[in-house]
Amino acid sequence: MDKRIHHCQVQEGITAVKAGKTYLILTAVLIAGTAFISSCDRKEEALKDLQIKGLPTLAARNVETQYTDSGKVTMLVRTPLIQQYSSDENPYTLFPEGLKVMFYDKQDKPQGSITSKYARYTEKEEVWELRDSVVAVSNKGEVLESELLFWSQPRDKIWSDRFVRFTHDDQIVMGTGFDSDSRFSNWTIKNVTGTIYIRDEQKVATPD
Repeated sequence: MDKRIHHCQVQEGITAVKAGKTYLILTAVLIAGTAFISSCDRKEEALKDLQIKGLPTLAARNVETQYTDSGKVTMLVRTPLIQQYSSDENPYTLFPEGLKVMFYDKQDKPQGSITSKYARYTEKEEVWELRDSVVAVSNKGEVLESELLFWSQPRDKIWSDRFVRFTHDDQIVMGTGFDSDSRFSNWTIKNVTGTIYIRDEQKVATPD
């Protein structure tokens, strides 16, 4: 799988990016003041000092990333701010100002989207944690809303243990706890607390 970052404004002292299989793998090069550090050992030592302070190894603004398969875009991620912590035993990436993920089929047609005001991607587990005003929309116009949602792309699974509001067909189902595949073709709300029936003209619009 091929990935490209089309737009990236680099923040203080953070530089490089390179592609990975299903996620961004970002590598930082430290610039210490105005001094040029020629020794690799000195660079590594300075980088360790930076990481000990709990600072990200990379931060960049206005990032757009394309995930492609055989030259076709399958997923597009846009975020105003990305912060990667690659020195941790379990590396992770933060999206503290939120993100928007858009999915496409092989004909470049939109297949759905996910938006949230905060997100975290854990590298080893390959799990996305999305928080705050999370909205997931399928290609059929189904809409899932929650304050917390987990998404595992390798397992093709979306789940939450919080309150959810799921709009599909002619009804809105509310409850606590949600499990589904990423296409919403096999979903379950564990504790249903209410159902609202809606007329055709009130149905939620399909994604752009």
